[in-house]
Amino acid sequence: MHSNYSLAKLEAMKEPTNPPLNIDCRWQAIVERDKQFDGQFLYSVKTTGVYCRPSCGARLAKYENVQFHQTCEEAELAGFRACKRCKPRQNSQQENHLVTVSNICRLIETSQRKLTLQEMASSAGLSPYHFHRIFKSITGLTPMAYATAHRAKRIRQELSNGSSVTQAIFDAGYNSSGRFYEESDALLGMTPTAYKAGGENTIIYFAIGDCFLGSILVAQSSKGVCAILMGDDPGELLRDLQDRFPRAELEGGDQDFEQVIAQVISYIEEPGQGFSLPLDIRGTSFQQRVWQALREIPPGQTRNYTDIGKNIGAPKAVRAVASACAANALAVVIPCHRVVRSDGSLSGYRWGVERKRTLIELEAAKAEDRKATTPVAKNF
Repeated sequence: MHSNYSLAKLEAMKEPTNPPLNIDCRWQAIVERDKQFDGQFLYSVKTTGVYCRPSCGARLAKYENVQFHQTCEEAELAGFRACKRCKPRQNSQQENHLVTVSNICRLIETSQRKLTLQEMASSAGLSPYHFHRIFKSITGLTPMAYATAHRAKRIRQELSNGSSVTQAIFDAGYNSSGRFYEESDALLGMTPTAYKAGGENTIIYFAIGDCFLGSILVAQSSKGVCAILMGDDPGELLRDLQDRFPRAELEGGDQDFEQVIAQVISYIEEPGQGFSLPLDIRGTSFQQRVWQALREIPPGQTRNYTDIGKNIGAPKAVRAVASACAANALAVVIPCHRVVRSDGSLSGYRWGVERKRTLIELEAAKAEDRKATTPVAKNF
């Protein structure tokens, strides 16, 4: 986990900045004494003969006197000795925290019941407050939210594997079926019986149309629009919907439903007008937070994955944010196309990078048009 998050942050440091281009991004980590890079590399100072962690609090050396190393052994073979201040041969506090949180995650995933915050904190050897803060800073979720997301995943697996609803509820760690049924609609998007049956007895209306981005499929449950899929082949879009609800009753939309797809296409073409249709958004608590943050990005603007992580209080969960974007099934309405790499370049997009580029350029042009036609207030 540490390596993935830190490498993602290393990429984020490649954003255009004021320092000269020849300054290594690792040097920036040293200047900022960034603990996230401890364990990623070490640096030595020619004038002192000492090697340190990036986060070392020692006086900042001159860049021309700094060398970089991958391991302690490499630094020592080059003739440097370990710093007595940051003690690079010992695990850093951040590394210890990562191990602790990883162990608690495994404990949550293997427990046959719901653990309390006090129990998790005691297993970690920390106070509940300290444990809660450390866990959220590393995973992007509170301990209880992580446990809830895992239980939701577990019950979906149990139901998909053929377990009875009652057995799946207790195998997932619920000690009361009543407590589960209170949460089931938010976790599964339908009753557990309907989920076990692959959406059986659930009616989903759909229609396929065309827009400037190609073919588009819009599907709607009784709760609201549950899928907006784009592609080149209408048949593939329908198969995608069938895979999501293998036993649901899929019905082609009637004349009234044509207005739904017309509204979706209208929103794609004019994103500044807002989207008024109800949505049936299904996902984990973390995904829901990411998707809400995406909907707060104004048309014509973009954010990177780190920005989204900061917005939801999980600045280190870059990979988890990217995964949530990839899991989005409501194209454009939940605007994952507005998320770019830290250097501004386009990352992968479920419905094709060219569609992503087209959407960003269209929204930017529309935003400029609105700005140009908005009257400027004058002071008299």
